[in-house]
Amino acid sequence: MRKPNLLVILVDDLRHDEFGAGGHPYMLTPNIDRIAHEGAMFTRAFHTTPICSPNRASIVSGQYASRHGIIDNVARDAMSHRLPNYHLELQRLGYETAHIGKWHMGNDGMPRPGYDTWVSYDGHGKLMDPTLNHDGKYKSHKGYITDIMNDLAVGFLEKKRTKPFSLFFAHKAVHPDAEQAADGTLNISAQGGYVLPPRHENLYKGKRFPKSPNMLTPAEVVKMKPAWKECFDLKRGKPARKVLDALQAGTQEEIRRRAAMMASVDEGVGRLLATLEAQGQLDNTCIVFLGDNGYFFGEHGLGPERRFAYEDGIRSPFCVRFPPLVKAGITRDALVICQDIAPTFIELAGGKPGPQIQGKSMLPLFRSARGKTRESFLVEYWAENAMPWLVGMTYKAVRTDRYKYIHWVNRARNGELDELYDLEKDPWELKNLAGAAKYAPVKAKLQKKLRGLVAEALGL
Repeated sequence: MRKPNLLVILVDDLRHDEFGAGGHPYMLTPNIDRIAHEGAMFTRAFHTTPICSPNRASIVSGQYASRHGIIDNVARDAMSHRLPNYHLELQRLGYETAHIGKWHMGNDGMPRPGYDTWVSYDGHGKLMDPTLNHDGKYKSHKGYITDIMNDLAVGFLEKKRTKPFSLFFAHKAVHPDAEQAADGTLNISAQGGYVLPPRHENLYKGKRFPKSPNMLTPAEVVKMKPAWKECFDLKRGKPARKVLDALQAGTQEEIRRRAAMMASVDEGVGRLLATLEAQGQLDNTCIVFLGDNGYFFGEHGLGPERRFAYEDGIRSPFCVRFPPLVKAGITRDALVICQDIAPTFIELAGGKPGPQIQGKSMLPLFRSARGKTRESFLVEYWAENAMPWLVGMTYKAVRTDRYKYIHWVNRARNGELDELYDLEKDPWELKNLAGAAKYAPVKAKLQKKLRGLVAEALGL
C-alpha cells in the first residue's frame, strides 16, 4: 500500500451527538455524514482530559496530560513548543505537514515545530474578521472564520506536491467568541458568544433538542452526587453568572446556535471531499473527524461545561474514512481514546510509534470488529483557578467496558464523595453505587485499576 495522505478534522467543543449521523434530532450535516457512511463510526471514542488545551495536546502527542504536562487552559506557550508532536515523525517519514486553525496550547499563534505550513491565531481567535498567523506573520482577514479556514484548507489541498500530506484542520466552531487571559479566564463577546454568518442566522429556528433523563436540577443531582454541592452553590454567584448569561447557557437557543454554526463546518467538509475526489486522492486519504472535548446541555445539572467524566463530557464524535482498510458503513464499539490517532497515523506512514506514545494504533480495529486495544482508560482533570466555582473539583476516573469510577482527589479524605456507575444497567449515570455493599468488590477492583492507570500515565 502506498503511503496515504492523512487528514484530521477537529471541531471545538462538539458533543458526540452533535452531527446528523451521530443522532442529532434536527442538524443536517450531509458531508460529515458521508465520512461516517463511507467509513466507520466509533461509538465509544473518548477524551481523557475533556477541556481544550490538554486534550489537543493529547491528540498531537499521543500522551495523557499527566505525561505531556499541559493540564489546563492556562497559557503554557513554551511547553507547547516542545510537545512530542506526531507531525515531527511524519516529516521524518517523508510527509508534507500542515496545521490550519485553532492551536490553543499556549495562547500565542506562532508556528510550532513539525509543520511545513502553519496558519493559526492567538488564543481562541475571533469568529468575525480574525487576525491569522501565516508561517510566522500576522495578517488581518475579513469575513467569518469558518469560511476563511475552509478556503485555506482547500488551498492547501490544491497545492501541487510530490509528497504525501498530513493536514491537521482545527475549527474554532462551535466554540463561542471569547477572549482568554493568560490565567485562562474567559471574557465572552458582547455579541452573545455564538456568532453566525448572516446566511445561517435563522437556521433551525424553533427547533428543540429533547430532554434526556439525566437533565436534572442541581438539587436533584446533589442527592446522588454530593461532591457537587459546593460547586453548584458557587455557580450561583456573580462571576459565574456573567459568563453563563452571555452564552445563553442551558437554553434551546444555545443548542440551536451551535447546530447552526456546524452548517459552515459541513460546507467545508464537502469542499475538502470534492477537492480530494477531483485529484483522485480521496480514497488514498485517511480522514478522521472528531471533537476536542464533549459538552453538557444540562445533563447532571451541568452546562455550559465539558470538564467532567460523565459520558456527555468525555465521549467524542469519531468517524474514519479510509477505503483500503475501513469498510463502508461499519461501526466499532471498542474503547478508543484521542491519543490513538498519533500511533495510527505513524503506522500508516510506515513508521513505528516511539515508547513515549501512550495511545494504541487503531489499525486492528480498522480491519476487524473483533479487534480490541484496551480494557479501560484513565480520565483526569485538575481544578482551575480561572473557574472559581470549580475549585476543588480535581478528579481521577477509570472507564471500562461496563463501569465508571470517579475519585474526587481533594474533596474527601476517604473517598466519601466518590462515584461508581454500572453503565450497562444505568447508561444515564443516575444511580451512584459507590456506597452499595453489593458493588464493593467492583469498587475495589476499579480502585486498583485506577491506581495502575495513574502510575502508567506518569510513566512510573
